[in-house]
Amino acid sequence: MARKIDNMFAASRFVLPEQRELYLQLKEDEKLVSMPMLEQDEFESFEYILRDAQQENYAVTITWWGHRKNNLGTTCMMWGKVEWINPNNRRVKLLTDEDVQWIPMDTIIAVKG
Repeated sequence: MARKIDNMFAASRFVLPEQRELYLQLKEDEKLVSMPMLEQDEFESFEYILRDAQQENYAVTITWWGHRKNNLGTTCMMWGKVEWINPNNRRVKLLTDEDVQWIPMDTIIAVKG
């Protein structure tokens, strides 16, 4: 069995707030992923599903990539009704019971109806 003096991290009981913040930030950075590359036909199918959901008034699940730092980010998912598609700014307005989210169409990676 290892003694406490051999394992310095187990022996130290004090952690500075700056060290804790750095550790938590490193753990968050490990979760970041790069943006997946999609084909043009996938983007077209997303647009078709979104327009159909808007016209027929049914809910969809949209997964998109959110930029965090450098070329890395996180994937976000939201379920709701497509309220508006803005062709000029290329954004989708997704409406849920609690929230309204504008999602850029260039960052969408999956749409399920």
